Amino acid sequence: MAILNVKNLPDGLYRKLKVRAKRERRSVAQAVVVLLEQALEPPPAVLILELRGLGKELWRDIDAGSHVAKERAGWR
Repeated sequence: MAILNVKNLPDGLYRKLKVRAKRERRSVAQAVVVLLEQALEPPPAVLILELRGLGKELWRDIDAGSHVAKERAGWR
């Protein structure tokens, strides 16, 4: 396992880290590992199927299938 030394860590930041570690019943080193894991996780993918309701009011009286067909016909 790798070892990481951090130099010039501001005192205020270290105090906050100690408080968090104590609150979560972790060592300071464990708290740093957890924070780094969280910070470096890739953001979850946003699926278009999960975007329910966006612009819903714009489509209230429009048939989506007819609209798509009309748009595609305009591509020619």
